[in-house]
Amino acid sequence: MSDSASRPQTDPAFEWIRNTPVVSMNVEVQEYRHKATGAPHYHIAANDDQNTFLVAFRTVPRDSSGVAHILEHTALCGSRRYPVRDPFFMMTRRSLNTFMNAFTASDWTAYPFASRNRKDYDNLLSVYLDAAFHPTLDPLDFAQEGHRVEFAEPDNAESELVFKGVVFNEMKGAMSSPVSTLYQTLTEHLFPTITYHYNSGGDPAHIPDLTHEQLKAFHARHYHPSNAIFLTYGEIPAHELQARFQEQALAEFEPLEYEIRVPDEKRYDAPVAASGHYALDGETDTHDRTHIVIGWLLGRSADPKEVLKAHLLAGVLLDNGASPLRKALETTELGSAPSPLCGLQDSPREMIFSAGVEGSNPEHAEAVEQLVLDTLKDVAEKGVDPAMVEAVLHQIELQQREISGDGFPYGLQLIVHALTPAIHGGDPAEALNIDDVLLELREAIQDPEFIRSLAREQLIDNRHRVRLVMEPDPELSNKRAQAEAARLAEIKARMSEREKREVIELAEALNRRQSQQDDPDGLPKVGLEDIPADLPIPEGETGAIEGVPATWFARGTNGLFYQEVVVELPELDRELSDLLPLFCDALAEVGSGGRDYLETQALQAAVTGGIGARATVRGAVDNLNATRGVFVVGGKSLTRNHDHLAGLLQETFRSARFDELSRLRELVAQERLHQEQSVTGSGHALAMVAASSRLSPAAALAHNWNGLAGIKRLKALDDSLDDRAALEGYAKRLSQLRDTLVQAPREFLLIGEGDTRQAIETAVGQHWGGLPASGGNTPFTPPSSPAAPLAHAWTTSTQVNFCARAYPTVAPEHPDAAALLVLAGFLRNNFLHRAIREQGGAYGGGASFDPDAGAFRFFSYRDPRLAETLNDFDRCIDWMVSETHDWRLIEEAILGVISGIDKPGSPAGEAKKAFHAALHGRTPEQRRRVRARVLEVREADLKRVAETYLKPEQANTAVITSSSILAKEPDLGLDVINL
Repeated sequence: MSDSASRPQTDPAFEWIRNTPVVSMNVEVQEYRHKATGAPHYHIAANDDQNTFLVAFRTVPRDSSGVAHILEHTALCGSRRYPVRDPFFMMTRRSLNTFMNAFTASDWTAYPFASRNRKDYDNLLSVYLDAAFHPTLDPLDFAQEGHRVEFAEPDNAESELVFKGVVFNEMKGAMSSPVSTLYQTLTEHLFPTITYHYNSGGDPAHIPDLTHEQLKAFHARHYHPSNAIFLTYGEIPAHELQARFQEQALAEFEPLEYEIRVPDEKRYDAPVAASGHYALDGETDTHDRTHIVIGWLLGRSADPKEVLKAHLLAGVLLDNGASPLRKALETTELGSAPSPLCGLQDSPREMIFSAGVEGSNPEHAEAVEQLVLDTLKDVAEKGVDPAMVEAVLHQIELQQREISGDGFPYGLQLIVHALTPAIHGGDPAEALNIDDVLLELREAIQDPEFIRSLAREQLIDNRHRVRLVMEPDPELSNKRAQAEAARLAEIKARMSEREKREVIELAEALNRRQSQQDDPDGLPKVGLEDIPADLPIPEGETGAIEGVPATWFARGTNGLFYQEVVVELPELDRELSDLLPLFCDALAEVGSGGRDYLETQALQAAVTGGIGARATVRGAVDNLNATRGVFVVGGKSLTRNHDHLAGLLQETFRSARFDELSRLRELVAQERLHQEQSVTGSGHALAMVAASSRLSPAAALAHNWNGLAGIKRLKALDDSLDDRAALEGYAKRLSQLRDTLVQAPREFLLIGEGDTRQAIETAVGQHWGGLPASGGNTPFTPPSSPAAPLAHAWTTSTQVNFCARAYPTVAPEHPDAAALLVLAGFLRNNFLHRAIREQGGAYGGGASFDPDAGAFRFFSYRDPRLAETLNDFDRCIDWMVSETHDWRLIEEAILGVISGIDKPGSPAGEAKKAFHAALHGRTPEQRRRVRARVLEVREADLKRVAETYLKPEQANTAVITSSSILAKEPDLGLDVINL
């Protein structure tokens, strides 16, 4: 316990336990306990105005009905203090939050948010506390969010019964993913007796088993302060937060008489062989489509030393292409690629390690298992290169130091990292403050026996092992649909006339509830007057290194250095242009500097935090057809390794090897599988990109490089490369592309702490000064695309749909761009959320304006409907232009746009964003100008841009669906493309 002199001010309802400084992160973990209920509060005190809150409950379902998941949704649909129908989504519109969401994990449910505005933070805290501890749990909300039966024609009892519900459809989408099915099946067998055996999100076959009374009982048992954990981050003092906790949630509770904990799993006496199936719709060839995974149960995740030992072993085995187990899995002919499950899962009470292959066949199961075991035995007998072990520890240190937060607030990342030990009785402060454990491990690895013994103890001698074979089943979706139809027919056959009337009445009541306009005045809000006057944008200093333009950003990076080499994209023929995404993927995965890929991968791990490449093409701010393209290769390192990073980047850029043909073959196969697996998780984004693909040159490239067209072309390439001549031709084109880029003009982006600049620039100059000066070149010009609107249906293996419609609009600097940004949020908030999600049952839906693509887009996500959703997109436009709309709703949409513009990133991320935005004309002045225009948008502007740009004859439509779903739909006039 810390000295009492360091005791912070504490609310009377809480007792202070201790403070733990975490020097490597510049934070202090303060631990408190609520006196009456025992609820712990961990406050991560930091000099950061992005204050973050999370309250979590241990939730341990004993079936796959999705009770914890459905409760998470339903709790946010109204509460005692805020008895409106949808306070969570209403607050997303009345807030300047930088993050709002809720999560259901396998053994906890959490409600987090973050905001930089103190008034907004207090507003959200009130709503979240009341939702968590005093939700209404209305039966109609349960029917909407969870499940219900409804007649296909809601008022016609003679029509067929159907299942509806947001979570029901969300999980149909989630379980369409082979990887999700694989993980769920593996945990089912690794945990035969405890909560992880079940699908906490809900299995669509079992979700309809859950009753509203069971939901309420689950809440009463689990959502209590004695079973809760409060975690906060930021500059607000803990005692101020505790006063709010006490006043608004905790004061009326007494301690529980029972404790909810997850027990250890009973261990197997011998390894288990298991099998399962995943859906593969629309294909009959199942050869090379099987997943084979070996999984082990390891030690407890609450012990930071055990966690780091497990991460160390997993890293040594799997971290990169030079790691022994990854090398074995990448090079074996027993499968196409390492399994996406390869690695360590440290969030359950007892950790999971898994390894295996995808793209295999069932008869290879024993051989794959033997390959994994033989590789482990080889490590246990011979050990590994000590440099490889040191490299893994280096990676752990780098991850510990880095201040991230570009997609997920940094404070929330720390909170979620601390949550696992907090849930399972460990010490969250120890989980964050790992420097002493790292020192212990650094000493331990000096003994060559250390890694060998870890491999034996944790894996080879560990009998709690499962070998899982997951085969594709082209008929599985049909079987599921038939089983669901039979269940519904049986339910209907048993219904009395009274019960049929009740189903109709429920649909009518739910429709009335979804259509009602709640009084928003009962909810707190921020207004335009609370918006900060300025948008802070970091500024770099420009100069030159050895004649090459360079921009330096001094940022508080906590001991990390970031470097990017930015190359003007030269003119490329269509063939080389199509290969550019694969070139970017492969560049840091092959050998360079005279080394083979194994040596290069090992060196990258030892001295950097990773190297990567990307290509970007954007239109000018005032002309989308005037494009500029750049190729970027970059990386990060601890500052002490800045010289190594500069040298590796130069060698990667100049001398990447594309003569290791077997490596190139592996990389294409791996990327194909990765891209195919992304469809059911990111289908809405892919559909929007497809729908926008004829609206601007940059949008066409996005579809061709990273969208559905790119995935289809990648599959064709992968199928062709079994021919050696084709593989050699592919390698030759990659080398040609490298040589072309090396000759193009380039500049440097450097980001680090201020006092490191001179040493860094000197090192960069030494490594890059010897390269020939880059000359002028003809700039890259994207290929043209057809001007006629498209109407495409892309078919794949899915139980739900992803719908998108796009309209041509304007460039970022056009005066109408601001109104289009606000229009997207306005339509999402006030029409699409209700029509697509609440009434339609999709997991999500909305609108967005992408000024870089010149496209206004509608979308739906994990959607049970298709034609009806497309019709809702049209109705949305009619509603916008024909109705009169309250200023309050427009103000909420403006707040949402400003919140997105002002959302902070990491220190390095904000610098990169500023540099690359300015590179393409999105200067700080231009960005601030757009922000100011957003604040001036009014109703007349929204109606004008809707009428001007969202015209039916200009609509472009793209949907991702399955052939079986499409067969049941009316003729939508869509050209069908089999993905």
